[in-house]
Amino acid sequence: MMSGERDITIRESSKTSSRVKTSPKSPAIPVPFAYAASDDGTDENLLILLHGLGDTHLPFAKLGRSLRLPQTATLALRAPEKIPFLYEEAYQWYTSFDPLGELLAQPNPTPALELIARVVEHLVRDCAWPPHRIHLFGFAQGGSVAAEFALRYWRTAQALHPKSFSSTMDSASSSAGLPWLGSVISISGPLLSYPTVQKQCPTPLLIFHRPAPADTAMPSDAVTGLKKGFAKVEEVKMKGDGMPRSRDEWEPIMRFWSDHLGRRPIDGLYEVMSGAVPLGA
Repeated sequence: MMSGERDITIRESSKTSSRVKTSPKSPAIPVPFAYAASDDGTDENLLILLHGLGDTHLPFAKLGRSLRLPQTATLALRAPEKIPFLYEEAYQWYTSFDPLGELLAQPNPTPALELIARVVEHLVRDCAWPPHRIHLFGFAQGGSVAAEFALRYWRTAQALHPKSFSSTMDSASSSAGLPWLGSVISISGPLLSYPTVQKQCPTPLLIFHRPAPADTAMPSDAVTGLKKGFAKVEEVKMKGDGMPRSRDEWEPIMRFWSDHLGRRPIDGLYEVMSGAVPLGA
């Protein structure tokens, strides 16, 4: 792992969950996946990686391992639907094309959201992951699914526990175990519909995106929509196309994780987290 001089964040984590988590099981996750426990033996956070349109989970499994985030296990999921009429292994999170092969203007992400809900339910119920220690990272279509699911999870939590929420709460309260996700990073993935929420989702979100004419450029109102749905949105806009590649492009992402990943004290000491970039970046 390469690291430079970065601001260091120290965050104490709750000790209510076990240090080593149970690995997820394939019967409960109905799509291919790749899970890797934390390199340092402490599974305090779980980073779920969602690939983009036309890809598989395998490159994102490799990315997750190369990040080597402290006390962080990784779970890369493959999208459920194979793109029709293609010979290569290319998958989509939801039906994306009409019969003529044109991209749908208003796709329905419900099947993908139900899949992620099933996965998260298994992780919380069977693998002992607290919801606020589950973090999402998605590229393009995967980023849209990540953001849409965080909102859905928040709305569900409000409906199930209406008395547990107040207008003054913020994401720092998640250390008390309240049921919303730890964070979301979306790479060029906008929300698919304009959010209608009475209270903004407290899950912190970072949106990394490219300006036009990049192929992955988002609609002009995409960031506005994210700020409507989420209380804390960080925006990073850099020229180029596709996934972050250089150290400079990964730095704000690593800073975001430094602020929002939990850290469990080891033998009475606080471990710290500093900025880093994936191997090979």
